[in-house]
Amino acid sequence: MDLHAGTRVLLGVSGGIAAYKAVDLVRRLSERGADVRVMLTDAAAAFVTPLTFQAVSGHPVRTTLLDPQAEAGMDHIELARWAERLVIAPATADVLARLAAGFANDLLTTVALACDAPLYLAPAMNQAMWRHPATQHNVNILRARGAQVLGPAVGAQACGEHGPGRMLEPLEIAEALLPRAARALEGACVLLTAGPTREPLDPVRFLSNRSSGQMGFALAAALRELGASVVMIAGPTALPTPPSVERIDVETALEMYLAVMTRVADCDVFVATAAVADYRPVNVAEHKIKKHADEFTLHLVRNPDILGEVAALTASPFTVGFAAETDHVIDYARAKLQHKQLNMIAANQVGGAQGGFECTDNALTVIWDDGQCELPMQPKSQLARQLAQCIAERYQIYHASSS
Repeated sequence: MDLHAGTRVLLGVSGGIAAYKAVDLVRRLSERGADVRVMLTDAAAAFVTPLTFQAVSGHPVRTTLLDPQAEAGMDHIELARWAERLVIAPATADVLARLAAGFANDLLTTVALACDAPLYLAPAMNQAMWRHPATQHNVNILRARGAQVLGPAVGAQACGEHGPGRMLEPLEIAEALLPRAARALEGACVLLTAGPTREPLDPVRFLSNRSSGQMGFALAAALRELGASVVMIAGPTALPTPPSVERIDVETALEMYLAVMTRVADCDVFVATAAVADYRPVNVAEHKIKKHADEFTLHLVRNPDILGEVAALTASPFTVGFAAETDHVIDYARAKLQHKQLNMIAANQVGGAQGGFECTDNALTVIWDDGQCELPMQPKSQLARQLAQCIAERYQIYHASSS
């Protein structure tokens, strides 16, 4: 029997182009044994008809709060009582604002206000709308009340823009609500670094790199899905924190080093996905540096080797490194694996036509002492799940051999 057989999931669909994905979400939840019922806002019904959702769910679809036939039994209260999970996907900026304010001016918000079941929100909107302080304020309010915010993903949008705001894929949402994957890292603590670092030159300039943090954030989410408790130390990025992941924000390599060394004793697995600056300026100017001479010499000093120091600890965790290279990728990665005495390393080529920094897709070669595997070019969210599974498998072998 399915682990989630009979789980009652109430799906609220609000008005955005991502509403078409909600049809597949019903199917994904049903595959896991859930009993799914759907309610649509008026705007959602303009994108996908109620009949479509009725066909895939097998239940009548509610669209109106003041439906005389349904409301004879105060049906909106019955819906709220019936649900064991309430998920709103897509959750538009308008719906997030109304939920945060406690409005009950349509069926969806009224049921949400009356429902005691866990609330899951899958935001979907234009990237500028997602980044707007009002939206972020509303999301923070909802999180503080206990809502689990799933996403949004980063990528191309229907409006032609690119950035955070895409609704997570239905399979990702279904997995968050009703996990099916074996939780191979249950009970393990993972410490992970993600994103770039910035090394200040003066109050307005810094040295950095092209890392977007997408792979690290996706991997943090994937490791959490496998049951690990995840602490993510993140360099400067606007990416949303994955659900149930503890986030520590830093800016410089030294700040990241101190954060890692403060928490590393408590972790079982350390994953270094961050693109940490190798060098920092010896001196940081107090005021903006002005143009004077035709040439300008910048003196740099090496930053601490975070990955190397963690791997060299007497009681080191299972340590996973990353190698982003422009050429001789496998040779450099294997040399790094051996020199730093890592347990695993994930290598990828950057600077090419596909994959690498600032891209939604990537490919990896994962290497360990006596083997390796190829993870082909694919969206980083999917790639992260495959890598997380690989890490879990190798960690279990390592853990068994050292017990």
